[in-house]
This record gives sequence, structure tokens and C-alpha cells, in this order.
Amino acid sequence: MSGIMSPSQAYQQIAPDVKMGKGVRIYAFTNLYGCEIGDDVKIGTFVEIQKGARIGSRCKISSHTFICEGVILEDDVFVGHNVTFINDLHPRATNDSGALQTEADWKCIPTHVKRGASIGSGATLLCGITIGAGAMVGAGSVVTRDVPAGATVAGNPARIIKTAKPPVK
Repeated sequence: MSGIMSPSQAYQQIAPDVKMGKGVRIYAFTNLYGCEIGDDVKIGTFVEIQKGARIGSRCKISSHTFICEGVILEDDVFVGHNVTFINDLHPRATNDSGALQTEADWKCIPTHVKRGASIGSGATLLCGITIGAGAMVGAGSVVTRDVPAGATVAGNPARIIKTAKPPVK
């Protein structure tokens, strides 16, 4: 990003260590650092993507979404509004000695969303899971375990409500 900034660019925090593909569209009030973004990705308003996250090509990430360290989205993934990914099953503010935790005090647990999957608005995905290719996570769901390719899950905790053959690409 060089030259004169548009008003929306003035409200973007994109660190110099972000690896960005071609044709990426990013809207205002975003925060990206240490992540990789593929080609032709659309990132909505009020999105944060942390270091170590990888976003494939042609993904759409809707507004108010949090993608933390350790999340991998393959190509063609849809992420609805206000989706939250988690990367720590036992979060704490302080360590055993009472000091504020640092990166040395916890282990990032990754989450993998495979090609063509869709995550509905307001969903929360706990860490250490895989969402299969072409799977669909219903809005508001809390996903606590792997979702098979082509399956539709919903609820808290999310359960399979429909199975289908995953799309072929």
C-alpha cells in the first residue's frame, strides 16, 4: 500500500510482516499481523487476523470475526459475521507464579478449515479440530470436535444434522 490512502485504508492496521496475495480486498477497522493471506480474499470490517494464521485464496471473511494464531483456512472458505476461533483450551491471565502469562506459558493448538467449508455467523470453534472440505457450520454453533467433509453441524455443542457428499474441485 503506497501513495495516497483511501479513508478505509486510514483505519487499517496491516503490519509489514503480513504476506498478502493479489486482489485482496480489506475493509476499514481491520488488524492484521504476521499472517498469510491468499489471492482474491475479501476481509470485512472489524476483523483481526493474528500472526501464524494462514488464509487460502478466494476466502470471504465477514465483519467482526477473530482469527487467532494457529488457524488455517484452505481455499474457498466462507466465514460469516462475528465468528470466533479459539487456540487455547485452558486460557489464564497469569502463570503458576502469579505473573502475567507470556508466549512461553502456553501452547497454541491449531484449527484447520478445509477447502470450501462454510462457517455460519456467530459460531465459535474450539481449537484442535478440523472442519472437513465442503462442511457447513450452522450460525451460532459451538464446534468442539472435528466435522466430517460434507457434513452440516449445528447447536451447542455442534452435532451433525445432515451429511452430504463433499464438493469435488
